[in-house]
This record gives sequence, structure tokens and C-alpha cells, in this order.
Amino acid sequence: MPDPRVMAATAAWVSMASDKEPTVIKKYANRRLYHTGTSSYVTLEDLAGLVRNGEDFVVYDAKSGDDITRSVLAQIIFEEESKDGQNLLPIAFLRQLIRFYGDSMQALVPRYLEFSMDNLTKDQNQFREQMGKAFGGGTFGTGAIDALQAQTRANMTMFTEAFRLFNPFAAAAAAKARSETPSAQGENGELGDLKRELSEMRERLDRLAKDK
Repeated sequence: MPDPRVMAATAAWVSMASDKEPTVIKKYANRRLYHTGTSSYVTLEDLAGLVRNGEDFVVYDAKSGDDITRSVLAQIIFEEESKDGQNLLPIAFLRQLIRFYGDSMQALVPRYLEFSMDNLTKDQNQFREQMGKAFGGGTFGTGAIDALQAQTRANMTMFTEAFRLFNPFAAAAAAKARSETPSAQGENGELGDLKRELSEMRERLDRLAKDK
């Protein structure tokens, strides 16, 4: 078993690292990556190790000074996906992701993916336990699949509600639509309808959070 003192020291180091400024990595024309913190050249595999250890970094083009962190992280994912048995991105997902480029939903995709991954990270211990029970004899059980599908549906519902709650245009439009009906004409008017709309959304979000 791992030494508890080592584990505690590692956790403390990761915590301290998260409070520091991101490490600066410079990429030169010869495609070499230079770690300014250790004054040494590193590889994509080294950067992948930094990510796994919770160390944040940014990558700049040494000549132009442009932030190229996104493209370098994408390269790391490409390298990982090229390894046997390391595939995380299903072909159907990659195709759907490509379809979203230029689509009207493109602006929402990054937010939804971040939202889903954040929830998966928070609940990873629960999922590990469910996976362990589902794998049993080494096969991917239906219990684990059902759990992931249920989590995805819950994430989508919460994300949709959150988007509606913090989208003033949608809330105002809904309030205006109700105010145009005879039954909505009261002393509170459109302002009262808007307040009720926001209150209902908050209640739905609270229920979703409790059910989750």
C-alpha cells in the first residue's frame, strides 16, 4: 500500500501547485518545447504527465508570443488517442463534434462539455465504485452504461435550466408572451411575470440538484 505520508505530501504539493501561476512552456520553430520552470526541454508526454499531476501550464509560441495552449493540448489528446487501448473519444462523438463547427449550437458546446466533465470529475469516486461492480468479470456491464446515460441526461437537463435561468432574453421573452394573454393582466404586470419565471426556474434547479 502507498505510504500515507507520501500521499499526504503529494496532495499538499498538488494543492500548492494549483495556487501558483501556470508554468510557462515555450514552443520553438523546431517544435521543441521548453519548460521555463525547470529550464529544460520537454515532450508532449511530459506535458501530459503535468496535466495528470494537476499542474497547470500555458504554452506560447516563442517567436510570435501567441498563446497556443489549446493546439498543444489537442496534440496531446491526438497522441494519447493513437496509443493502443487509450481511446476515450468514440468515433460517433468525433463526427458529431465536427458537425457542431459552424452550427448555431457551436457556442454552447464548450460550456456543456465543461459542465459535464466537471460533474463527472466531482462524482468520479461514485462512478469508479459503480464501474467496479459493473465490470465484475471484466466486461462492461449494463449497470455502468445506465449510470452514465442517467448522468448525461441529468447534466443536459441541469445545463438547459441553468442556461434559461441566466439568459435574460429567454426569460424576458417568456414573460412578455404571458403578459400578452388576458389571464396575465394583473397589478404586477410584466415585472411580476418575470419574477415568477425566475422563481420557477430556481425551484426547478433546486429540485434537480436535490434529485441528483
